[in-house]
Amino acid sequence: MRLYLASTSPARLATLRAAGVDPVLLASGVDEEAAAAAAPGPLDGPGLVDLLARAKAEAVVDSFVAGEPIDGFILGGDSAFELDGELYGKPHEPENARQRWIAQRGRTGVLHSGHWLIDHRGGEVRGAVGAVSSAHVTFASNITDAEIDAYVATGEPLKVAGAFTIDSLGAAFIERIEGDPHAVVGLSVALVRQLMRELGAEWTELWNIERPSL
Repeated sequence: MRLYLASTSPARLATLRAAGVDPVLLASGVDEEAAAAAAPGPLDGPGLVDLLARAKAEAVVDSFVAGEPIDGFILGGDSAFELDGELYGKPHEPENARQRWIAQRGRTGVLHSGHWLIDHRGGEVRGAVGAVSSAHVTFASNITDAEIDAYVATGEPLKVAGAFTIDSLGAAFIERIEGDPHAVVGLSVALVRQLMRELGAEWTELWNIERPSL
């Protein structure tokens, strides 16, 4: 059984592969700002990432892979960082990333990651479920301006929600995580396992990476 990941996120891909699943990658092409603006009302953090995760999964439902319709499970995901009641996605520009780091230095915020899983076994939609995983992230208070400038200069924080990573260069500046650690990389394997079971399948059916014998 295959998992189709409606995302091109390196962090989500690496997380799945480390957990034994090598997914088929499909770019959703969803305009996140337009999708959020089309919502019927204001959205909080969990509501926003749930909406966008669903939009991304549904955007690839009719895709063909090697000339064949999708036969397996489709996973969409989205993340947003919340600080002082404000939601932040990818900063895109260096100055935006720098200002965010100055604001969150020594502070604690919440990283929300939405998951939407579609059962598309047999080439048709048989069901869908979604859920949000969140984690509180505390940043070091002694991060210097020079460190912020050096981190921003790498380009890494420009492309990720909240302008930080936990699985790469940004890890050195994070002091504590409370909650689901995988929520911080944008994909909770424990939560996907639960969603698989809700759809009548088991997480272990997705394992397709052989591990070397110890």
